[in-house]
Amino acid sequence: MASAAGTTAATTGGDEKWMVFGRTGWLGGKLIKMLEAEGKAVVGAKSRLENRSDVAAELDEVKPTHVLNAAGLTGRPNVDWCEDHKEEVLRVNVIGTMSLLDLCNQRKIHVTNYATGCIYSYDEEHPMGGKTFTEEDEPNFTGSFYSYTKGLVEKLQKTYDNVLVLRVRMPISDDLSPRNFITKICKYRRVVNIPNSMTILTEMLPYSILMARKQLTGVYNFTNPGAISHNEILELYKKYIDPKFWYENFTEEEQNKILKAGRSNNELDTTKIQAAVPEVELVHIQKAIVGVFERMAANLKAAGTLPPPPFKMGNSPEEFDKLAAEAK
Repeated sequence: MASAAGTTAATTGGDEKWMVFGRTGWLGGKLIKMLEAEGKAVVGAKSRLENRSDVAAELDEVKPTHVLNAAGLTGRPNVDWCEDHKEEVLRVNVIGTMSLLDLCNQRKIHVTNYATGCIYSYDEEHPMGGKTFTEEDEPNFTGSFYSYTKGLVEKLQKTYDNVLVLRVRMPISDDLSPRNFITKICKYRRVVNIPNSMTILTEMLPYSILMARKQLTGVYNFTNPGAISHNEILELYKKYIDPKFWYENFTEEEQNKILKAGRSNNELDTTKIQAAVPEVELVHIQKAIVGVFERMAANLKAAGTLPPPPFKMGNSPEEFDKLAAEAK
């Protein structure tokens, strides 16, 4: 079982050399830009997780003090893709990830693995608005192959004492990247209205670097404190970004009928991560999300694209249906 102390030696700022897996991805790209802005030595890994010999050779060439793993398959446009590409998902998300952790362990390199908190679902013991899921709770959601593989890896990686596991959920950024949770739900005609824990990257990614510098190991729920619903987010989008934006709701049962894989809905406990870096306050999601939209609106206004082009056809459900029928 991983301990809080870890086995790798602490480094000073000048000694740091960072290596990021997933350099072409959304999360990995943000990590590289953030470290570069700090003036840190950072290398985006060119090797792929599933090619063990290539990864080993690159680790030996770069000789990083810290490895950040943001690589993996989440599916395009969503996790339903993983249901039809199980061999590829296993090869990268399970075998490849575990191989990287093993290689880093052999070389006594601290590695931060950006994992997922989508391994839980509200239940009788953890109802909406009630008791939240801690790092010690046994995962109870395997409704998607993606979540199933992530749950497997989390159990296996506890074997290593050099690994920091961060459970990301529904990541949010200040831009309208296709990977941004805000962008994703803006594209849907109908959404469920369920409160969830979420990760605001503007605040949480710097937090993860602090945790890596402290050589922390073990599993942490990597979200802002509290929960927020889909409707609350979309109403803020209407307020700050596009007053004409529209959406409809449907039930979780109705949603499941149109999906290949189930979706995780939960609220994670953040007591452990807040105690890990007490010198930095983690802002509650209900407050932090307002900052996201304020920054997003300012960025779009500066670019002359506020409001941005609509994500859906038409200005109402009725107009959407009409245009969709004409397009057939």
